This record gives sequence, structure tokens and C-alpha cells, in this order.
Amino acid sequence: MLRRYAPRNDAMDKATELRVKTLAEALPYIQKYSGKTFVIKYGGSALIDPDVQESTIKDLILLNMVGIRVILVHGGGPEINEMLSKIGKEIKFDKGLRVTDSETMQVVEMVLHGKVQRRLVSAINCAGARAIGLSGRDGQMMIACRHPRSSEGDWLGEIESVDPRLLLEIMTLGMIPVLSSIAADKMGNAYNLNADTMAAEIAKSLKADKLLLMTDTAGILRNKDDASSLITELNLSQARKLIADGVVQGGMIPKTECCIDAIEHGVAEAIILNGLNVHSLLLETFTDFGAGTLLHK
Repeated sequence: MLRRYAPRNDAMDKATELRVKTLAEALPYIQKYSGKTFVIKYGGSALIDPDVQESTIKDLILLNMVGIRVILVHGGGPEINEMLSKIGKEIKFDKGLRVTDSETMQVVEMVLHGKVQRRLVSAINCAGARAIGLSGRDGQMMIACRHPRSSEGDWLGEIESVDPRLLLEIMTLGMIPVLSSIAADKMGNAYNLNADTMAAEIAKSLKADKLLLMTDTAGILRNKDDASSLITELNLSQARKLIADGVVQGGMIPKTECCIDAIEHGVAEAIILNGLNVHSLLLETFTDFGAGTLLHK
């Protein structure tokens, strides 16, 4: 690339100095995390915003280029709901988990593995990295079973076991695995999985250095209606107390419980952060102040 010269002014000098300072501040974190493993869950509204997706893809590629081993687990709830509405299928949830009959399961597979994943893999490849699309079914990476809250005919599942060897081989080649939240039982029956739980189980199997759950909120809030009440850091006992006291509510409860479980099983850190913020992954990884709520032992 040829360097282009332009007349300098104070504004340009300050902008250049800021970029250089930012890079210098990021260096210790690049050194710290090179060779480490990050499992990132990406879903919700962030998946359907093209600007946010472009920002997230750039973040993933930069993490990969500085030597961080990245695994991306994606959901696709809004797009599944959109497709179900188009075919006139009723959308049902039970305590935050999708009720997945046979017809809904077909839509889940079509949207997650056929549409969302293809789009993400293509975007990563076109942006200069190498990605490969998988689900928990591939290579018997995961064995699923029926979720205890599911009745007969409901294909909502939970993960029984994880074999991370395929993921390790892929990352050894410098590639980014992109996983849709689907797995099968020993008989080959497909199950719809909660993407947060799937990401946590993968992180546990690899003893990952970071589990990052990208959500539609800033993180864990003391007041769910006040984004400025963000809690930036918690240990496990503090996190459990917030759940018991009712500070953590609704859909944030299973996310927080996923993080607690992951850390108890060897994951170094878990972060709940707002995936709608541009470059939230880079802010969390390469700055002192981070992004979202950090949970640790």
C-alpha cells in the first residue's frame, strides 16, 4: 500500500496521536491473549443489524489476526420468529426457552444452519479471514438429549457431552469455527439448543480463557431500566446474591448462571456485554475499562 501525504493540521495530528496511543495501550493485552481461546456467543438484535454485524466481523478478524483462537456460536431468534410468522406458525416460549415441535425444528435448522450461518461464514471469509460453518451435529462434536422441561414431541435440547477435538483441529489451521446452536442425540435426532448454554459448554470443554455473551443490554444492571447502573465486575458469590435478591431478572438469569457454571468448570473469565455497541469485543479485550459485566472467581 502506498503512503499518501497530505498537508498536516492540528486536528489531524491529534487524531493520529490518539490512534497511536490506542495501539500502544492495546499492546499488553495483545501479548497477554495471543494463543488464548475465546468462545463468543453472538445473537439477538445484533445479528440483524448490518452495521453491527460488520463491526463484529471486523473485531473477530482482528482477534484472530493477533493470535487469539476464536470460536463463534450464533443464535438467530429474531429471524426464526420472522420465518415462523411468515408460514403462520405459532411462536411459543416457556420460561424463556423456545417450544420446538417438529415443524418449528425444521424452521430452526433452515434459518440457523442454512441462512444465518452461511451469511456469517461468507462475511468473515470476504473480510479476509477463513471461517468454516458447523453445528454440534458435525463430527459428533456434541451429543444432545431432550431438555428436562421438554415434553414428548418438543425438540428443545440440552447438551449431554462435548468432544472439542474437531474445534481444536480447525483452530490449529488458523480458521474460525462458526457454530449454529443445533446438536443431535445418539440416534441422530436434531435438537434446538440455547446458544448461551452451548457457548458455555464449549468454553468448559476447552477451559477457555474468555466466554463472551453478546446480548441486547449493557450487561448486569442494578436497575434493569437504567443503563447507567451497570455492574462492571462481579465474583461468583456476588453474582449468586444478585440472582437471589432479584436484582438479576428474566432472561439475564440464565445468562448469568451460564457464566457462573463456566467459571466453576475452569473458564478464566466470563463477560456479558452489549453486542449492539460498535466494536464491543475490541473494547472488552484491549482496553482497561472493558465492556459489559466481567465475572470471575
